[in-house]
Amino acid sequence: MWKKLKQQLGQWQSVHQLWKWRGVWITAPSVTVLALALQFAGLLQPLELWQLDLFFRLRPLEPPDDRIVIVAINESDIRQVGKWPIPDAVMATLLNKIKQQQPRAIGLDVYRDLPVDPGNPELVKVFESTPNLIGIQYYLGKNNPSSVAPPLVLKKLDQVGVNNMPLDPDGSIRRGLLYLTPTDADPIPSLALKLSLIYLKQQGITEQEAAVNRDYLQLGKAVFIPFESNDGAYVRADAGGYQILFNYRGPRGTFRSIPLTDVLEDKVPTDLMRDRIVLIGTTAVSLNDSFFTPYGKGLIGSSQRTPGVEIHANLVSQILSSALDERPLIHPWSKLAGGLWIFGWALFSATLTWASRYKSGVNFFSPWRFATIIFASTCVIGISYTAFLAGLWIPVVPPLLALAGCEIAITVYIAVTATYIRQTFCRYLTDEVVANLLETPEGLKLGGDRQKVTIIMSDIRGFSAVSERLPPEKVVAFLNIFLGIMADEITKYNGTIDEFIGDAILVIFGAPTLREDDAQRAIACAVAMQLAMEKVNQQIMQLDMPKLEMGIGINTGEVVVGNIGSQKRAKYGVVGSHVNITGRIESYTVGGQILISEYTLEDAGPIVKINGEMQVSAKGIKKPITLYDIGGIYGKYNLFMPETKDSFYLLPLALSLKYTVLDGKHVLGDVFEGSLVKLSDKGGELCSELPLEPLNNLKINLLRAPGGPESGGDLYAKVVRKVKGSNNSYYLRFTSTPPDVAQVFHTLLDNISQVH
Repeated sequence: MWKKLKQQLGQWQSVHQLWKWRGVWITAPSVTVLALALQFAGLLQPLELWQLDLFFRLRPLEPPDDRIVIVAINESDIRQVGKWPIPDAVMATLLNKIKQQQPRAIGLDVYRDLPVDPGNPELVKVFESTPNLIGIQYYLGKNNPSSVAPPLVLKKLDQVGVNNMPLDPDGSIRRGLLYLTPTDADPIPSLALKLSLIYLKQQGITEQEAAVNRDYLQLGKAVFIPFESNDGAYVRADAGGYQILFNYRGPRGTFRSIPLTDVLEDKVPTDLMRDRIVLIGTTAVSLNDSFFTPYGKGLIGSSQRTPGVEIHANLVSQILSSALDERPLIHPWSKLAGGLWIFGWALFSATLTWASRYKSGVNFFSPWRFATIIFASTCVIGISYTAFLAGLWIPVVPPLLALAGCEIAITVYIAVTATYIRQTFCRYLTDEVVANLLETPEGLKLGGDRQKVTIIMSDIRGFSAVSERLPPEKVVAFLNIFLGIMADEITKYNGTIDEFIGDAILVIFGAPTLREDDAQRAIACAVAMQLAMEKVNQQIMQLDMPKLEMGIGINTGEVVVGNIGSQKRAKYGVVGSHVNITGRIESYTVGGQILISEYTLEDAGPIVKINGEMQVSAKGIKKPITLYDIGGIYGKYNLFMPETKDSFYLLPLALSLKYTVLDGKHVLGDVFEGSLVKLSDKGGELCSELPLEPLNNLKINLLRAPGGPESGGDLYAKVVRKVKGSNNSYYLRFTSTPPDVAQVFHTLLDNISQVH
């Protein structure tokens, strides 16, 4: 029994350990797969080729290959000769002078397939009498018009090589061609291979099958492994023919080069070309026979092209150096080794970041971790560079991505986890309040500071009456819709939601962060909230709820802001007389209205659009307050309330009613009679036996007949103003209309509109 329990505990501990390091086992393989996917998709190819070029440029320069001499045809040579192509007679003279120096091989990297001038017989004679002369052709297929044929004489003597060079997508040459293997012809050796074989033959080295693979070419101890389309950083590259990766000896000018005219005028030493390979080619810029190489594109965008004849010289030197000097060829790592290399660094980064997640915290710029990743990146680059010097091409970009990817992924995971916890608190407090509580040392202390703020208080008109007629589920669904939309609008304007009180919202601008434009943003926020009510009503229609309206009051003044409560239970909020004043201002509003105090208007400035003003004596406040009806706000906010005109229609027969005056939400007790003589979409005209004051709230019940029983539910309204020229008539704004009464009003208005 005890043994079984120990085994179960051991298994649990193993699972616990795996879970404890979940960040490593999930992140390292995932980032590795992502890096490999980016690599196989070819998205990393430009960066990896750039990295390869950088290694070439950083590598110490090798001494020139003394076995190769270039006879360059430059701009000055063309001007002195006076013609391009070089006349056959001049070319014959040049070849004869070179032959006199007894080179091992001569490569003519100049096309000679055009009609020839009268010097042709002499040139043909030179061609026929020079068995170590190799000409060129550019071969794209027998019937391809872009192909360039070789001299016919040399072709018959089998003294021709192709000078095709594979171009990378960025226009650089990083691969050399040993053989071209067309489908419509026999394999054709390249110019460089032809010249190299002539040279090596005198050294006793000839072509042979490699011991590692019978299809590979071996010269001496050098095995030339053909390039595959996905070798190294390449993805689906054209690997046609027998290609190898270039191992350039150096940048342009690495090989000894002499002008053509110096040879013609016997200005070169008589033994300069003896026992060497001589390449004849153009370096004149006007002939456009130059290409980019790894040395051609600098770090800051400078570029330099290398003549094609020098590129052929590099390939000849590479073949000779590998066969005779055991100079390493460039070989890429296998895909398996490359994948393990990337995974190893991903594992290192993930382990480091995960292990230090509690020490350095959720910080993208942790100095210790950042320094470690930089050190690891330096190791990746250093190891790859050292391997490159030995001829091994190890990828650099994918492991660097793996290092950074694991660091970022785990840090983001930790940040998201922390954000989730923070968002949980933000469901009860605003972002700024949570930040104030968590990020400042005194954030959790009880107490507060006196601070000037702008306060918004909003309330749904008649919501209490509506909620009494609805099941609780619909009431909660409505509140979630309403408060969600309003919270989004408040957040846009950096308001701090202090409290949700049923359908009422208390918002603060200026705490915990005080800004110069708090009053302006509060007004803009209030207008945005009123405009958002259309969205609220569209959504609650699906709940079979009536259209609702909201009133908003805004006030500015000094309050105490801080943590209020006890050590066990506290809330962040505001207290002070200006909070009470805001509540009073909001109680004076009708649906769709925004009222602000004179203090808020003073802070907001002239960009506020005012529709009207009134003076009120609020309960508990000694001095009268001037309130302003907001129509919108100009400036960068440019938000305005919709302009509506409430038209009143005379009823054919006045509606008898009884009403009581409310004190807040409390009935004063006395019941009075009156009648509705006019009706509009949102209100009506009341003839009353009792003098009323603007902003009085009324509870109204319609009567079936004068003095008779009630008809329908409770109708709530606010006195807007007294009708001009009358003693007992007042305009009302309905704040809550029960469905049956709303139907009566709707029928009456339809009948009146048909008559009109």
